[in-house]
Amino acid sequence: MPGKLSPSKLNHLNTDSYFYSSLIPDSGTLFAMYNVMYRANDEKMMKPQFDLLQSGADAPIKMWTQGVPVEPEAKQQLLNTASMPFIFKHMAVMPDVHLGKGSTIGSVIPTLGAIIPAAVGVDIGCGMIAVRTSLVAADLPDSLLGLRSAIEQAVPHGRNSSRGKRDKGAWHETPPDVDAHWSQLAGRFKRLTERYPQLLKTNNHQHLGTLGTGNHFIEICLDQADRVWVMLHSGSRGVGNAIGTLFIALAQKDMQQHIAHLPDRNLAYFREGSRHYDDYLEAVGWAQDYAHHNREVMMNRVLAALSATITKPFATHQEAVNCHHNYVQKEKHFNQQVLITRKGAVSAQQGEMGIIPGSMGAKSFIVRGLGNEESFCSCSHGAGRTMSRTAAKNRFTLDDQIRATAHVECRKDRDVIDEIPMAYKDIDAVMAAQSSLVEIVHTLRQVVCVKG
Repeated sequence: MPGKLSPSKLNHLNTDSYFYSSLIPDSGTLFAMYNVMYRANDEKMMKPQFDLLQSGADAPIKMWTQGVPVEPEAKQQLLNTASMPFIFKHMAVMPDVHLGKGSTIGSVIPTLGAIIPAAVGVDIGCGMIAVRTSLVAADLPDSLLGLRSAIEQAVPHGRNSSRGKRDKGAWHETPPDVDAHWSQLAGRFKRLTERYPQLLKTNNHQHLGTLGTGNHFIEICLDQADRVWVMLHSGSRGVGNAIGTLFIALAQKDMQQHIAHLPDRNLAYFREGSRHYDDYLEAVGWAQDYAHHNREVMMNRVLAALSATITKPFATHQEAVNCHHNYVQKEKHFNQQVLITRKGAVSAQQGEMGIIPGSMGAKSFIVRGLGNEESFCSCSHGAGRTMSRTAAKNRFTLDDQIRATAHVECRKDRDVIDEIPMAYKDIDAVMAAQSSLVEIVHTLRQVVCVKG
């Protein structure tokens, strides 16, 4: 078993990093723990960067998960994805990794000549937007309930639990600002629906500028200097879900003769050059643009609600970030043009700004990318769940939720217990595990949170 090389031996290497490994047999799987050792300027300090999970000749999986838990089911799901023959070079896994549908949330999947619709998922283009204002904490009212109510009135959110009722999370009559953004999307959507008319039966125009449910949120935050930020999390809403669901089903249908040979039917894929491959890239690109517009509309409406609540004039867009974390796009890595699917991961190119939110009641971070090529220039998209929503509701009580969010003006009822901070990983541990991927620029704490 090879051990660590001493710094004196490392000095004789021509590279700036060295890999050492230990191979541990585990049910036929070789689990290789590769700690990447980077020399500090004084060549004395060594810092481990990632671990490696690999099975046989499949693509390696580089995992920035040191110090954070990873469930065995998620590891198996990662191995399933890495077994696909078109994975380029290796997969990258972020510290917020947890079990997902088909592919693992918190994974970066580079592919050549094929794409897996379920790896992108159904919340296409889901992501974050944050804006720093010129306001400070002292400018906020003593009671934040009025501000929370103003935001809830400005942005439709939530969903009716029973069918037959009008969707309270959709516009019943779209306002002019929503119509203006929809006009930039309508032409391409019309071309999509000419080929896939079932997409006409979705909430498309009516969901633009709306929040949704689950872990989607709108927050008023304070940074380390007590400056006021507005931050929100949402994606492509009902129409994006319909596009994802449609093409996942089409991929499974196209592969029906071979799907039994896949480790998971949700890993069904489209080959480059096929009709559905091109149609999917067009549709997913449109949904990602929709998500970007969706966040912009909501941000403008939240800022207007803030302005109506606080009489002091203030400037916005002192700093602004708008980024996806469920998406696919073409990028160049290791001198090769590839498709990069980030399923619960954020682009972190050198100098690129990003947002890593914690759970409701925990810290969030505005970060700057370090351009770590081994991660395909990526970072985590949040803290990452440690348990399912059902498990959280079974384990925690309403009193637990109230105590955990005592410092935040937010809903405190049984319907949001699944979003309790204890259902997520420790955000500080998550940030420590990816210190080679991003640097922290601002640390935010929530004072108002709106959820659907």
